[in-house]
Amino acid sequence: MTATAQPHAEVMDSSSHGSGPRPHGPRHAGPAHATRPIDDDVARTVRGFEAYGDGDWDEIAREAIGEERILVNMGPQHPSTHGVLRLMIEVDGETVTEARAGIGYLHTGIEKNMEFRTWSQGPTFCTRMDYVAPFFQEAAFCLATERLLGVTDDVPERASVIRVLMMELNRITSHLICIGTGGNEMGATTVMTIAFTAREEILRLFEAATGLRMNHAYIRPGGVAQDVGEGFTDQAREALKKVRGYLKDLGDLMLANPIFRSRLVEVGTLNLAGCMALGVTGPVLRSTGLPYDVRKSAPYCGYETYDFDVPVSDNADCYDRVVLRMEECYQSMRIIDQALERLDASVGEPVIVADKKIAWPAQLAVGADGQGNSLEHIRKIMGTSMEALIHHFKLVTEGFPVPAGQAWQTVEHPRGELGVHVVSDGGTRPYRAHFRDPSFNNLQATSLMCEGGQLADVVVAVASLDPVLGGVDR
Repeated sequence: MTATAQPHAEVMDSSSHGSGPRPHGPRHAGPAHATRPIDDDVARTVRGFEAYGDGDWDEIAREAIGEERILVNMGPQHPSTHGVLRLMIEVDGETVTEARAGIGYLHTGIEKNMEFRTWSQGPTFCTRMDYVAPFFQEAAFCLATERLLGVTDDVPERASVIRVLMMELNRITSHLICIGTGGNEMGATTVMTIAFTAREEILRLFEAATGLRMNHAYIRPGGVAQDVGEGFTDQAREALKKVRGYLKDLGDLMLANPIFRSRLVEVGTLNLAGCMALGVTGPVLRSTGLPYDVRKSAPYCGYETYDFDVPVSDNADCYDRVVLRMEECYQSMRIIDQALERLDASVGEPVIVADKKIAWPAQLAVGADGQGNSLEHIRKIMGTSMEALIHHFKLVTEGFPVPAGQAWQTVEHPRGELGVHVVSDGGTRPYRAHFRDPSFNNLQATSLMCEGGQLADVVVAVASLDPVLGGVDR
């Protein structure tokens, strides 16, 4: 893990990179270090996991009645946009003495379903896992598939630029969801309305490029389904100007607000040792001072050619995680500006591999009726080329074979490191596709972050983890 760290004093520099006024930075600067020894944190959590083994918490609750312990269920319901999560909490007055997360209420069986669909249909499934950040699942799955196919170096440069552009736009929308819903859960509805208004600007870009606001299945093995339309780069630049203004408003509204700070500062702390023991990544890990980012440590899609920094802090609490997510939005906009320049310079270049045995055959078009094949493509395959029609039919229905083997690919998801392990038996469908979703691992920290704190802080701590249960229960 050798990502480039951005000096702490520069994280919130109001004059850097020309991105306008910046949010207030974390309170403490200094070397990255664990705030508490591992014995105080991780050992207690491990003991909590082992205490009841696989026991059902309903039985534990019945036992607790005789012991005069108070067990509280938070959920299972859909709190804001996290998903259907059940938190089982033991309290002593207002103090949380034990907390466990119960998952599985949103199970979709996506991984198993992918074994019965072609490799090209895989993105249609995995994009629906973490529905707040769909492009990252698509990209990771396609990158792994391309490694099995041996066409990683054949993916056109313009396709890689479009992938980077969409992922970084998606990173901003995901962080806006986290900040907005977290504010709403604390009673600050204005934070949510500003964040969601900013998100709308980017969702319009997604719709213009892919025909859909979410669940796009836009990134395909070998490239992307279609090129961005004429005028897209100008539309994106105008949208980013508005997003920058909304981010400034959010920073002014939240980060110096004494009520906001009192709810987040020194709440839900999780030190470096705890993160490493539990496999926690993303902004939660970087709030401990470790600048681990897959885009720097194991670059993909040409990220090594973009100029951006990995912001870190060292107080490891909920407040720092909000600040880091806002700073990551500014860093994403730096990458987006570079990607838009590259798109302007590569107009007309291909966006999918040249091998017609792999390349998605459809020529999609976004029009008044939504998204479908372009009329020119339909006229060709239906009226002038029987071979083209046969090829289109076979590739879409049967798919292309992938050489036997397995591949592992990671990307930097808004919530941390997303990993994909795909296995092929030489057929046209994955033998196995397994995702290491960051929300699944990060939720393990619920006990560590909540126990010993106040009941009201549980909501804040879980919001700072930013879990999306669609990815957890895939």
